Amino acid sequence: MEILETLLFMLNEMSPYILLGFFIAGLLHAFVPARVMSRHLSGSGWRSVVKAAIIGIPLPLCSCGVLPTAVAMRRNGASSAASSSFLIATPQTGVDSIAATYSLLGPAFAVIRPVAALVTAFAGGCLVGKAEKGSPEAQGCSRVGDDGETIPDTFAGKMKSALYYGFFRMVQSIGKWLVLGLVIAALITVCVPSDFFVSLADRPLLAMIAVVIVAVPMYVCATGSIPIALSLMLKGLSPGTALVLLMAGPAANFASITVISRTMGRRSAAVYLGSIVVGAICFGFAVDYLLPSEWFTAPLATIHGACHGVSSLSVFDTVCSVILVSLLVIAFTAQLYNRKHNKITDMTTEYHIKGMSCAHCKATIEKNLARIEGVTSVTVDLPSGVAFVEGEHDRDAVIGKIREIGFDPVDA
Repeated sequence: MEILETLLFMLNEMSPYILLGFFIAGLLHAFVPARVMSRHLSGSGWRSVVKAAIIGIPLPLCSCGVLPTAVAMRRNGASSAASSSFLIATPQTGVDSIAATYSLLGPAFAVIRPVAALVTAFAGGCLVGKAEKGSPEAQGCSRVGDDGETIPDTFAGKMKSALYYGFFRMVQSIGKWLVLGLVIAALITVCVPSDFFVSLADRPLLAMIAVVIVAVPMYVCATGSIPIALSLMLKGLSPGTALVLLMAGPAANFASITVISRTMGRRSAAVYLGSIVVGAICFGFAVDYLLPSEWFTAPLATIHGACHGVSSLSVFDTVCSVILVSLLVIAFTAQLYNRKHNKITDMTTEYHIKGMSCAHCKATIEKNLARIEGVTSVTVDLPSGVAFVEGEHDRDAVIGKIREIGFDPVDA
């Protein structure tokens, strides 16, 4: 029962930000031409990495809300390096959390948080850029080829396209991984004792490692982490340990790790996570041993006022949760329906394809193969990686088109 209550609470905490992330992803898809994103954020050079971090730092998106936006950036031509930089920087801070940090933890923390986010995002993005070179796995959803969708020129048409892309196609792409990450995070939140860190007050390194182990998998937003960090300091842990929570907690959880691994590759996900962990610990030690401890003294009276939505369920958050669950149900039902109604006839040829990882990949393959002469219909079953092509067609033409759009046909 406690796990269910925690799951519902976390869903309420996350859902407004996830919906905002889906909406921003849709807007990027409909209003920002792929060539613009590609021009500014393509390549693994440091300029694109810095631009992505600077764009992300002020945005009020959590580690789950940022996922749809980052995936959309990636598909619109942004490099893995820039997308990873955006993923690391954005959830660590935002205009709302900077203000809340200043009010609760003082000006030193309010300045250090965005600086730490910028540095770790820059380092992580550059490392991902190096790691992805020569790695086919890292190419995941980087294909920005034609997916068959024509975006209207009118504002109303673009908004319709944005809503469809953000709240249907993106939900189909990453919804399963968000649900999986949410369940795992709820289990960890319930199973780890609340006083786990108190016994480590005299061992800062162990305390930081323990904070990382617990904070990285579970969900905590940038603003919600502030009173938790303050409570750790009040119980005797160092300001550096509190900063580790402020950095690592919002920047990653199981939902973000699973989605990044799925869309950008396991190597990029490992570098992304390592950058957050190492960066958080390094900045934690810098705070403890290089800066005056009195800089990090915070007022105690406001500790209970900062954590949004902990003691009661907000009507707005609940409505957002209902909307998100409804979108997930619709997306999953559509996927099941498509799988169930794959009609196999004597005119159907199966093509096993490597490299498909999301609804965007599915749409790209279906639209492009449908244009081949003799093909009457195409249905892609994403989980099995099989495309069912109907009609009298040239097999070599289909295989050639699959390779042309960036995927790998496999001999069944």
